[in-house]
Order: sequence, then structure tokens, then C-alpha cells
Amino acid sequence: MKSSILRFCLAGLGFLALSSCEDGNTIFDEVVENEERGAILRTINVISDEIPIGNDDSFFGVELEMQDQENGQLVQAIDVFIGFRDNTVADGDPDLDADEVLAATLDASTFTIGPFGLPRVTYEVTLPELVAALPISNADVDGSDQFTVRFELVLVDGRRFSNDDNSGTLTGSFFRSPFLYTATVVCPPKAPTPGVWTINMTDSYGDGWQTTTGGGGDGITVTLNDGTVLEVGMCSPYGSAAGTFLGDGACTPNDGSSATGTITIPPGTESAEWFFPGDFYGEIDFEIITPNGNVVGGYQGVDAGPITIDFCKD
Repeated sequence: MKSSILRFCLAGLGFLALSSCEDGNTIFDEVVENEERGAILRTINVISDEIPIGNDDSFFGVELEMQDQENGQLVQAIDVFIGFRDNTVADGDPDLDADEVLAATLDASTFTIGPFGLPRVTYEVTLPELVAALPISNADVDGSDQFTVRFELVLVDGRRFSNDDNSGTLTGSFFRSPFLYTATVVCPPKAPTPGVWTINMTDSYGDGWQTTTGGGGDGITVTLNDGTVLEVGMCSPYGSAAGTFLGDGACTPNDGSSATGTITIPPGTESAEWFFPGDFYGEIDFEIITPNGNVVGGYQGVDAGPITIDFCKD
């Protein structure tokens, strides 16, 4: 597969300090040796990749930077393709997946020069514009569905580069050049359903949870709008289980591989913020089930941080 990388030296990049560009000594040489010269489109900032349903002001937005043999000057334009993934197909209903279509062309005249002397462009597209570009209607869009946004670099010599030309190095943290992005449709936050919420927890190694430390760590916390903090997690045999719990007071005993814990959200609660402390060894999975019996959140390989609750299903 052809690579879309150029051999070039970018000594001025803020995240990388290079003292030389000697053959065989840089990641650039490692990636591009014997490859066709092309161009990459690096992610500078994902402005928004969640689209609240029913909100015409919601949008997908990303800031991108072009890199090529001539400091981005070989890029003539960027074609933008939009598609749709129907992730909420009910039994008996048709699959509304929509193949991608050309939605926009960003001419080089719209590019600006960034702090490293390379062209940059910001692309934003609203929910109504996404729907209008495809053979779907607003009624076809539901929570958990996804729009795809794919960028294709058009060079002055007619060559094109996009995600099919990518290598693992391009999509990783160094270049951050996936070309293809997804915008997930979500429901606006609302008051959580009062009652007993169930958290099914597993550990792939079979020794309970180690979240923030190898000896255990904190559990999942749920902070209610009145300041009450609830906590749940699998006990660990190595330390203080899943932390000093602030809410229910104790971790959930388990066989090392799986456990089920619960929290109770009282009537009148206006908001509940869920937080996952981390996965020290990369062994943890869980799913969150509302009192209505719907799975609205979970974890599989996601970094520590707020847990996204699918309010469309609560």
C-alpha cells in the first residue's frame, strides 16, 4: 500500500525537537523510505464530534494542517465526503446506511498559515447540513447513529490522498492523520431516571479491579446535583479494594472475573455525573443499566474520565 507521507524535516514542530534529519535517524526516514511522495492531513483540534439530536445548531468541526514536500503548497484543495451509519435498526425496519457523497470542496485560497508555517483549515458542518447532503431525513436520525466525515487531499498534479493511503504510523499519535472522522448523534442531557441503576463489571485477568493503582484504587463515582457521591467497583485482593467508597460504603465482592453492583438515584435528582477513574492494567469492562433496563453506557478500552451516558436510551 502506498503511504501518503513525504520525506521532509519539520524541525520547527512544537511537539518534536529534532537536531538533524540524517538518513535512517528520524521517524520520517523510517516511514517514507522507498515510498511515493505525497501529503498528510494532520489533526490539530477536534472541535466537536458529538451531535445532540434535534439541535439544529449542533455540528461536527475539526481543525486540520497540511504537510507535504513544499510545506503544504502542493495541496490544491480538500474534498469532503459525508456518509451515514444507521446504528439503531429495529427488527423489521430497513437499514438506512447512506454511502458517502461529496459534500464540499475546500479550495487552497481558504487555507491560513499556522504557527509552524504550514497551511491550516477549519471545517464545520451542522446537523441540518449533514442531513441535507444525504438521502435521509431528520426522522431517520436517532441517538447512537453516526455521520462519517472523510477528507481527501487533492494535489496540484492531480494525485489524491485519503484514509486508504494511511499506515498505522499516520493514524497514531505522532501524525494524527486519520482523514476519516465520525460524528455521533447523542441526546441532550436530562434528569436521570430515579431508582436502582445496575453496573455489570468484569475483569479479564480475573483478579478484581485495579483502577488507579496496582493494589485497587478508586471505583466509578456518580456525583448527584446535591453533592451526594455514590461509588461502585469490584473488590481487589491486593489492597483497599476499589478505594475508600464515599457513597454505598463498600466495593462489590466478586469471583475475580465478574460482579454486579448497584447505585440508587433518588427521585427529584436533576443531574448525575458519572466518572471512571482508570484501568491500571487494561483489564476492565463494565456496562451501565438504567432502572428501565436499558444499557446506556460502558467501558472498553477508554481512558479515565467522564462516562458518556446515552440519554436517548435512559
